[in-house]
Amino acid sequence: MGIDGGPRTAVVIGAGVVGLSTAWFLQERGVEVTVVDRDDVAAGASWGNAGWLSPGLAIPLNEPGVLRYGLRSLLDPSAPLHIPATPDPALLSFLTRFAANCSWKSWGRAVRANLPFNEECLEAFDVLTANGVEAPTVEAPIMAAFETPRQAVALLHELRRINESGLEIKYSAFEGDDLGRQAPQLSSRARAGIRLDGQRYVDPGEFTRSLARSVAARGATIRSGFRVIDVYSHSGGIAVRSADGDSVSADAVVLATGAWLNQLGASWGVRVPVRAGRGYSFTVPTDEPVPGPIYLPAVRVACTPYQGKLRVAGTMEFRDADAPLYQRRVDAIIASARPLLSGVSWEERTDTWVGPRPVTPDGRPLIGATRAPGRYVAGGHGMWGFTHGPVTGRMLAEQITTGKQPAALRDFDPVR
Repeated sequence: MGIDGGPRTAVVIGAGVVGLSTAWFLQERGVEVTVVDRDDVAAGASWGNAGWLSPGLAIPLNEPGVLRYGLRSLLDPSAPLHIPATPDPALLSFLTRFAANCSWKSWGRAVRANLPFNEECLEAFDVLTANGVEAPTVEAPIMAAFETPRQAVALLHELRRINESGLEIKYSAFEGDDLGRQAPQLSSRARAGIRLDGQRYVDPGEFTRSLARSVAARGATIRSGFRVIDVYSHSGGIAVRSADGDSVSADAVVLATGAWLNQLGASWGVRVPVRAGRGYSFTVPTDEPVPGPIYLPAVRVACTPYQGKLRVAGTMEFRDADAPLYQRRVDAIIASARPLLSGVSWEERTDTWVGPRPVTPDGRPLIGATRAPGRYVAGGHGMWGFTHGPVTGRMLAEQITTGKQPAALRDFDPVR
């Protein structure tokens, strides 16, 4: 341990944006860091997501309407929210707990808990990009589009509730031809829209790789292909052992493995289940340059400018985190988005991807100390792990090095 009682060394398990952000902010506090990952940097959800940095849309998943929507779409394999009919008791238990939290009371608590993160998340990105992370963040409004003004009511209702919670989101409503002038990729079928200002986006894979380069340049070791099977205490601290028999020791260990968090975290006292809400994405060319992100809430599809093209991401599929890609889900995204978008070359898509987003039943992530001394977790952010990755790392690094839980992490206690 250091002179002040904090750790001098740490191992971070997971080289996604959450794990690497934690590593970076631990380095800011003088901790020597090793990062290990079973695959490689940005190999999971940190690569294929929509890349939105959107405090205005970082809304907990357990909104009451999601429960009603989920029940209606339960047996439809083409629905944006899909739960396969499999004999999985653990999934059934998770969904039962999730349904119990689909109330305005539980949703409101999650919104209030996320408030400090939404207020500080963009500033945390600015700290990174001002200090060695070279990938840019791009300021642009997000345009949510609907076929009818009536469809926009639910999102307007959520935005008003969030503003009432204390987070100020600036937004404007559009209808008819005014909408088309805001977003030329929208077809004539889109007749209503809500523009959220003050948002940003990134190339998520490049940002995560740039963050990894910064962490390495500041002295960290990053080890790929290191599949952790055990974490145990010994006289020199805490050892992290891989399936190949390699090990690395440190004073503290941070588990940031996303949808796989429970595999190690359960033995540390983490009782909240984390399930894989799998998302799909792909890239398509467009006839015209895309000025900014487009959101299609009715079909749960997010579109983002990406390397001169358009990244299209969508669906929430509760299936095993390591299950293969199902082409039917990709086809469903295309079928739902095609009527609302124009000038998109759907047949020329590339980079088709599926990845697991870590979902908790109460809409709150798991960030902080566990019951096992020196062991911490950071995960369960649902669809907003990228938006909240850097601010998670900053707050968790504070707790690890000071031994004091920041007020903003109380509702995210991993042993709640």
